[in-house]
Amino acid sequence: MKAKIYSLLTVLLLAFTFSSSVSAATTVPDNPAKTYTEEEIAVRMTEMRERVKEIKELDKSGLSRQEKKELKKELREMNKEARAFGERGVYLSVGGIIIIILLLILIL
Repeated sequence: MKAKIYSLLTVLLLAFTFSSSVSAATTVPDNPAKTYTEEEIAVRMTEMRERVKEIKELDKSGLSRQEKKELKKELREMNKEARAFGERGVYLSVGGIIIIILLLILIL
């Protein structure tokens, strides 16, 4: 009985291990990633800031549930777009900070 279970497990393991990989996207997307100039980014950021101010000043008590969901979705999309434009900062990981602190301790 154990031999049958082991052989079945081996067959299943080999079936999943040696299966061919399938790529999700086999075609080239229609609209490739566009690079924006600094002026275009600045203009778009000011447009988004103005729209956020309009949404904040809007009286939301008279809106339906669907309209509120659309506003939230619009704000999330603008937030994602703003984060995509703002990827110019320097980020340090926790490990990097610890290494810097240790180096400073050793030097001083």
